[in-house]
Amino acid sequence: METMQVRPATLDDTQAISALFRSRITTWQRLNPQGQVEDVPYTALTIYERWLHGGPWMSVETGALQLSHLLRGAGMPVVAETNGQVRGYSEAYHGVEPEPFGDHLHIAHLTVAADGDSLKDAMLGHWREQAPSLRCRRVTATCAANDADGQALYERHGLSRLSRIQRFSLPARTGQVFYKATDHPAANPSQINGWYMQVGRFSSARQQWETLWPRTWYALPELRSQRAHRLHFLVAGQEAYVYCQQQLYEPRSADVYCWTPKPFSSQVLTAIRDWAHREGYRTLVLAVPDETVKLLGNEAEPDGYIQDTYAVTL
Repeated sequence: METMQVRPATLDDTQAISALFRSRITTWQRLNPQGQVEDVPYTALTIYERWLHGGPWMSVETGALQLSHLLRGAGMPVVAETNGQVRGYSEAYHGVEPEPFGDHLHIAHLTVAADGDSLKDAMLGHWREQAPSLRCRRVTATCAANDADGQALYERHGLSRLSRIQRFSLPARTGQVFYKATDHPAANPSQINGWYMQVGRFSSARQQWETLWPRTWYALPELRSQRAHRLHFLVAGQEAYVYCQQQLYEPRSADVYCWTPKPFSSQVLTAIRDWAHREGYRTLVLAVPDETVKLLGNEAEPDGYIQDTYAVTL
């Protein structure tokens, strides 16, 4: 008889979790010295080249760094086992944001073996059971707006659409606003407790912070050499933490993420655009909720990516 359980992940699970994520990659590739894409065996790739296929879980080495970061308090990782074999993985983040999210538990990276769809239900059920003991009033998860399977999974567990973000490109340009931008390396997540994240909230404010702000991946020289700015802005009496990441293949473009104690404002946006222009960027990429789109103005161009947050109140 098949037995199934969901349990906390440990460092001993790193290899099995990495294998789950790698199983979704059908072809391993890299650029050759002539700049052409070539298919190669997984073992021929460097750790960084593996990373480019999907992030830290693409190799055991960076997977161990990720799992260690989570186990030291950044998040809560679990594995789902069938007959003692790891066949599924997910992680959750406890965050406190203004409504509509509130005090919530955000579920991320629901990943299972090819024949393990039932394990997604098991892990979602696990997090719903855990949320009250963590004093979370709400459970949230995200998926692309065209992901019918993800929507069906969440709805089966009582989650319904709570919010939507769209991604836009916006020119960096000088602006008339008084502001001060200073480097801010401090990574304690308590700094954003109760803050809004109306730019770049692809998962939850806490998960995005834990993914971006700590220098977890500076062990890889290729990632360390890419421009990434961790900034504290003071704009006309308003505060903001801004993470700005140079795009890999478009060095004059940057992805922007922003946390604020008050709703995102046009003054903060003007300051970010001005700072970015002075830093040599020409295009900013921002994902924002529907209520923030109007602040971007007529110069903003959507790229077609839309993502929804689903939630259930317990």
